Amino acid sequence: MVLETPKMLTLLVEFSDHFSVFNVFRYITFRTGGALITAALIVFIFGPTIIDSLRLRQGRGQPIRADGPQTHFKKAGTPTMGGLMILSGIVGSSLLWANITSVYVWTVLLVTLGFGAIGFYDDYLKVTKQSHLGFSGKARLGIEFLIAAVAGWVIMHAGQAPFSSSLTFPFVKDFLINLGWFFIPFACFVIVGAGNAVNLTDGLDGLAIVPIMIAAASFGVIAYLSGNAVFAEYLQIHFVPGTGELAVILGAVIGAGLGFLWFNAPPAAIFMGDTGSLALGGLIGTVAVATKHEIVLAIIGGLFVMEALSVIIQVGFFKMTGRRVFLMAPIHHHFEKLGWTESQVVIRFWIIAVMLALIGLSTLKLR
Repeated sequence: MVLETPKMLTLLVEFSDHFSVFNVFRYITFRTGGALITAALIVFIFGPTIIDSLRLRQGRGQPIRADGPQTHFKKAGTPTMGGLMILSGIVGSSLLWANITSVYVWTVLLVTLGFGAIGFYDDYLKVTKQSHLGFSGKARLGIEFLIAAVAGWVIMHAGQAPFSSSLTFPFVKDFLINLGWFFIPFACFVIVGAGNAVNLTDGLDGLAIVPIMIAAASFGVIAYLSGNAVFAEYLQIHFVPGTGELAVILGAVIGAGLGFLWFNAPPAAIFMGDTGSLALGGLIGTVAVATKHEIVLAIIGGLFVMEALSVIIQVGFFKMTGRRVFLMAPIHHHFEKLGWTESQVVIRFWIIAVMLALIGLSTLKLR
């Protein structure tokens, strides 16, 4: 698919009349690959410096929960806020390769940075107070909903009414529910829910970042196909003009994730922290809203949904009965308490994420 060329690459495209090789910069697929490689290089190159700087400034690093698995205490002193590495790769690469005139690109990036700022402040409070309690929950959610509401409003007005405010369903194309202005609260629920679900998942080395890359790859395919009129018609999915450009950002997410995983692999040299998990969850949630695949997000991101539901069930059941359903929540800690090693939990959860992504992608063809 060909779209308007990003302004930063316009000069290269102008040479295409003389050197046809420069035509590749017009294509989303090429720029997605470029964004992936660029983001990975940014994290690889600047990662060690960022880690050293954070370790120096944070001293004792991220506090470890006293009621957590005993194996976690050996991680004391590991710095957090590794999301800064990821965000630098995503933003830097996206500004270079994506179409910066696209309203969808700016909306996704602004949600990502907004949620990242909230997570950064939360991490800062945890490190400075040496407590796992950070930003006030109500204040944090209030700001998240405000950011998500702005994103929902922009997305609703960027498309063609009434489709832009409608809820679509997988497996069927012709069944739509026009939410009207209720689309904005719905978008808030999806974006904020995705951000916090990923945040709850980030509890073990490498546990969150790989499922995020899997979800990014899946939604990269969805964004590209949804933004291409020919492919959308062939697959009988809804055509959303302009969303194909989001594949470039999602490519950057994969690249930055690969770079971060290099340093986050056990034993982790740095933790993602709320800085990264909130931002990445918000990013995926916003892409799902923009591409009209909010319900498919619950399938592809089923691992994150499972983690969030385990906390909701645990807290709700304890308040009602004084007893716990799980040995510990989120659910990955439950399996640790059962005797699974950390690597077993992480790899098995990765497998679940892959299977759910394949199921989610199958909805593109089963219509």
